Formats: sequence, structure tokens, C-alpha cells
Amino acid sequence: MYKSIIFLFFTAISLFSVNLTTDKIITADGEIIDMIVKNGQIYATTDMGTVDIYDLKTLKLKKKIKFKKIKDFFGDLNSPRVFSVDVIDKKILLASQGTKGFSRVYIYYDDNLHKIFDEKDHMAIMKVKYINSSKILIALLSSELILYDIKNKKVIYDKQVSQSKFSDYRFNKKKSKIILSDESGSVKLINVSNGSIIKTFSGENLDNVYQLDYKNHIIAVASKDKKCGIYKDDGTMAYHKMSNFIVYATGLSPSGKYCGYASDDKNNITVFNVYTKENLYKLTKNDNPISNIIFLDEKNIITSDKNKIKQWRLK
Repeated sequence: MYKSIIFLFFTAISLFSVNLTTDKIITADGEIIDMIVKNGQIYATTDMGTVDIYDLKTLKLKKKIKFKKIKDFFGDLNSPRVFSVDVIDKKILLASQGTKGFSRVYIYYDDNLHKIFDEKDHMAIMKVKYINSSKILIALLSSELILYDIKNKKVIYDKQVSQSKFSDYRFNKKKSKIILSDESGSVKLINVSNGSIIKTFSGENLDNVYQLDYKNHIIAVASKDKKCGIYKDDGTMAYHKMSNFIVYATGLSPSGKYCGYASDDKNNITVFNVYTKENLYKLTKNDNPISNIIFLDEKNIITSDKNKIKQWRLK
């Protein structure tokens, strides 16, 4: 009897996680869309036409890139949403909202925006990231994937990889593969060099995917169906963690051992062990739905909710 009580006690403890709060907070000018951490700096794009660059240690604003307002369908001037950001060699790659439902792509350096694509190219670009200093990978709303040589101004390939609306893609560490998802809930593993589909993962998420992460062969999926899906890219692992609310964001630690996801309607983030499924931490007192979860390492995390950027330290 005594042994049974002890077993139940420790089983109950394993169901709970440590609650954490933070006072390391940045307030941006607008709602944060995309966010990356490179070279000791946080780059955050907003719906107010800005890219805010913060020092990771001090959390102080170092630089702000401001886009001019654009005319909407009614002829009114509005700040463009900046969808995507990436950095190589101090050159900042950006995709922003343009006019007539199309997008613009720029590279920012020497304090100027240098145009790569605009409305005349008739592309609804949702995400663009560097492969290297001369090549970028573009994803369109229509789930077309374009590998583009910016040095030679040449399309290397243009592949239709899905018939559903694009959601997100993420690279592996070598940038030789990506995982890509859409509104169907399935996840495709794709060869970056030629755009061919290597494998498709499905079954854990059955609705529109909002965000992905891909670290050390582990895939995390944030989805409208209130699930954080987990796959291993060799097919040996597949399961999901439930939320009582739409899961807008997820992130993996560099080793792939830990995953964070927006886990309830109170905007809390649960961090769990991917291999044991044990909930470890709950990051609390977020005022709005989570949009980004970035593990700097196995213990330090950067998150965003609406116009707030927060830095967390796991115990």
C-alpha cells in the first residue's frame, strides 16, 4: 500500500511543470510577425512597416528600418506588413507587403534598401530566407517554392510543392533540406538543391499549420487543430501534445530535446521533453497569443506575443 502511494505521488508530480515569469521585456512599435536571433542581435519584423534590431544582452534598440506606407485596395495609406527577415554578412533580407496583393523583397545594406522583387513581378511572397550569400529560397502563398540566384538574377527552379495554401518552412542545420507545411496539416521534407519531395509526414495535425521548427532531425508543428505535432524525420517518432486553444507557435532547442509550444487559452508556453513527453516548464503571464518561440540554447528562450519580446531562463 505504501509503495503504491509513493508511486502515485511521483506520477502526479510528473504531470506538473515549473511556472516561470520574466521581467526581461521589450516593447516594439507594432505586432511582431517574424523574428530571428543572429550575431548577438534580435531582428523583429512588425505589421507597422518596421524591422527592429535589438542587442541580445542589453535588450536595447540598436537600429530601426522603416518602410514607406503603401496604398491599400481603397487607396488609403497604410504601413506594410514585413513578413520575413534573415541576415548574412550584415545584409538583411526582407519580404514585405506591396500593393495589389503582391509582395516586395529587399536586401538592406549600407543604410539602404536594395530591391530584388516588387509588385511588377506578381508574386505573393510569404517567406524568403538565405541559402547562402548568393542564393535565397522563396515561398509563395500558393506553395510554390523558388530557388533564386540573387547574384546572377536567375531562377534556378520554380516548383509547386503543394496544392494547399503555404504556411511555413524551416531549414535543417546544413540548409540542405527544409520541412514545409500548409493548410492541410501535412509536413513535407524537401531537398533544397532541386525542390524534390523526399518524404511526407501526416496524421498528427489535421488542420492549417501556423508554424514549424526543425532541429537535429526533430520536427515540431503548431496547428489550428489545438495540437503541437512531433515527428522524427526518419519516421521513428510521431505523436502530439494537446492544447485547449489554437497553437500558433512552437520552437525546438538546438539538440531537439526540448520543445516549447503555446499550450492554452491563457497564452502560456509549455516546455516539454520531446523524448519522454514530460512537461517541464510553463512560461506564464503572456498577455497575447504567442507568435515566436526561439531557443538560443538548451536553457535560454526568446518569445514574442503581439508587440512584446521576452527573454526567459529555464532553471
